[in-house]
Amino acid sequence: MVNNFSQTHAVELCYENVNGSCIKTPYSPGPRAILYTVLGLGAVLAVFGNLLVIIAILHFKQLHTPTNFLIASLACADFLVGVTVMPFSTVRSVESCWYFGESYCKFHTCFDTSFCFASLFHLCCISIDRYIAVTDPLTYPTKFTVSVSGVCIILSWFFSVTYSFSIFYTGANEEGIEELVVALTCVGGCQAPLNQNWVLLCFLLFFIPTVAMVYIYGKIFLVAKYQARKIETTASQAQSSTESYKERVAKRERKAAKTLGIAVAAFLVSWLPYIIDAVIDAYMDFITPPYVYEILVWCVYYNSAMNPLIYAFFYPWFRKAIKLIVSGKVLRRDSSTTNLFSEGADID
Repeated sequence: MVNNFSQTHAVELCYENVNGSCIKTPYSPGPRAILYTVLGLGAVLAVFGNLLVIIAILHFKQLHTPTNFLIASLACADFLVGVTVMPFSTVRSVESCWYFGESYCKFHTCFDTSFCFASLFHLCCISIDRYIAVTDPLTYPTKFTVSVSGVCIILSWFFSVTYSFSIFYTGANEEGIEELVVALTCVGGCQAPLNQNWVLLCFLLFFIPTVAMVYIYGKIFLVAKYQARKIETTASQAQSSTESYKERVAKRERKAAKTLGIAVAAFLVSWLPYIIDAVIDAYMDFITPPYVYEILVWCVYYNSAMNPLIYAFFYPWFRKAIKLIVSGKVLRRDSSTTNLFSEGADID
């Protein structure tokens, strides 16, 4: 009786018969199935939702604009999170063990940080693009060109990848906290604690673009409010064709700014708790309970699945593009020249 009781409550290890193995804290079958379903659904949405965005923008010529190229590159970052990060994190979160080797643990951490910061930098570039489009819609096409968009994309990827790999792949994040790292390290674990210097830099890399985006979108909505009032006061007056065109362009750009502003807000809500916790952890000897950390991390991951849902809800052209792609009509000859916008509809 006593022997059966002790066997039932025996400690499970990630790797049985391996010295230094991490302790496994498995879930019972019901919660385990629910977790795999919820977390797996996030990965599926991130992969296929962002893939639809990428295909739509790159295939349909009507969508070849500087803003949409930025959105496609942003979707690429979120797609890569869904392919290279979320499936492996799903297993780690549910099984409480890392089964994919020490080498991929480093790459997994580097990919995680690279793609998430790439999303942040892309959103910052998009906010600048939207500011120019809303404040000066008629000359915007000559200011923010495809070439400028390309430079923004290259710099966003360069800085995010360089930052991530220079910290985590080289082990610079562990300098000064070696004793803590040794205490946390076990076979079947995949932690990447940041020392105080690097966590401060991480916070600044997040905080500075965030403040810039909040300020820019604040200015955008002030300008949009002013434009809406101005149009309202002149609605009953006779207008020339040039003025009417200007108003349509301004309305289109405001609508695009509003939708992308929602994407930025979703990003900040997903990221802020994680960043704040990372700073607290670095200065308080990593006091966050594992289950709290997992929740915060998955809030960040799930953000990669949210943007396609936002576009589908607010962009009629995206819904139409999805129908064409899913139905296979996108494979027809000359489908790239399909008109995705009904007559008089807003392009953005």
